[in-house]
Amino acid sequence: METAPKPSKDVPPKKNRLQAKRKKPRRYWDEETTLTAAGASPGPPRNKKRNRELRPQRPKNTNIAKKSRISRKPQLPKKPREGRNLEPQRSVSGAQDPFPGPAPVPVEVARKFRRIDKSKKLPHSKSKTRSRLEVAEAEEEEISIKAARSELLLAEEPGFLEGEDGEDTAKIRQADIVEAVDIASAAKHFDLNLRQFGPYRLNYSPTGRHLAFGGHRGHVAALDWVTKRLMCEINVMEAVRDIRFLHSEALLAVAQNRWLHIYDNQGIELHCIRRCDRVTRLEFLPFHFLLATASETGFLTYLDVSVGKIVAALNARAGRLDVMTKNPYNAVIHLGHSNGTVSLWSPAMKEPLAKILCHRGGVRAVAVDSTGTYMATSGLDHQLKIFDLRGMFQPLSARTLPQGAGHLAFSQRGLLAAGMGDVVNIWAGQGKASPPSLEQPYLTHRLS
Repeated sequence: METAPKPSKDVPPKKNRLQAKRKKPRRYWDEETTLTAAGASPGPPRNKKRNRELRPQRPKNTNIAKKSRISRKPQLPKKPREGRNLEPQRSVSGAQDPFPGPAPVPVEVARKFRRIDKSKKLPHSKSKTRSRLEVAEAEEEEISIKAARSELLLAEEPGFLEGEDGEDTAKIRQADIVEAVDIASAAKHFDLNLRQFGPYRLNYSPTGRHLAFGGHRGHVAALDWVTKRLMCEINVMEAVRDIRFLHSEALLAVAQNRWLHIYDNQGIELHCIRRCDRVTRLEFLPFHFLLATASETGFLTYLDVSVGKIVAALNARAGRLDVMTKNPYNAVIHLGHSNGTVSLWSPAMKEPLAKILCHRGGVRAVAVDSTGTYMATSGLDHQLKIFDLRGMFQPLSARTLPQGAGHLAFSQRGLLAAGMGDVVNIWAGQGKASPPSLEQPYLTHRLS
């Protein structure tokens, strides 16, 4: 039978062990700090005098920085750099800027944006009022300088090609321009190689986003030239003489060899207007919903596309009508005739509003700018003339071309383009309100 071993001298009895466990814990302000059995922080001290004696005394004259609750990284002392340049760095590459500081602003430009006149001062103003005025004047001065500096970035005037001293801008190719401009402008350049069913007549939609073209051998297509997405493509199996968008890109008028046809943007034929036969040219008046047609028989017909009725059918009494354009400003139709005259028509009048003798031979092309001020004509006599429609219809300028221009067009900026065979010449003026100067072409493009 086994018996429990007797407690040795080193092992204390049970009562002494309980007393050792109940020993008073040490506080954190004692010299040797230890954690309690429960791990909890002890309470406040009872004997203040005893605690003062136990705490280490701090010297009175020493300045000790207060501890912050936010933990900070220890700041290491900065080592002085040898040969350090105390002047501010003017460029990243290290090269010295020849023009340091902000660019100077002309006084005349800054004066345009000022609203406070410093010359006028209050005669009897308090010091508080004067201080407020000085602060307002300083702020206004700073704002006017910033506005004058940012005026350089405004696109109030259209930009054109400006050649260097003695450089001819007409020799600059389109490929060179595409490489030099930004990505957004370069994306507007595209080429269409259509050699099978030409020659073509083309027209842009009123928004300028969609392009429609019809070939002499029956090819009709419409596309979104921004995304290069093809809307429709059909072959009408007869000659296409002209093509025009109506009030939107959803409807398309095509002057075919015999009658006038209306298609939608999917290439589906919607209408066949047989009263408009042998049509050679088309023009659409968007603010009147009128489609003007010129025919081989010499009739100028106005068709109301909203109800599908003929509004007026006018006999020009000048034979076949091959040249027609519209005045975007007042919706007057301009017809070019084989006797060298240009007649102006309105559906309310049976007779022409005016007749202008432009060339000695027949008229080949007519164009009117967007403001309705200038008219450009070209004839069989190889003459290119610009007329002022506001006065006595006198030619402002004229130029003899080596080859007669078969097509004329004005841009929204007032530039004049003339197509002569496979060459397109562009003439520019001093501004949008001034007529194009025919002395020297601004740009030249040859179709390949």
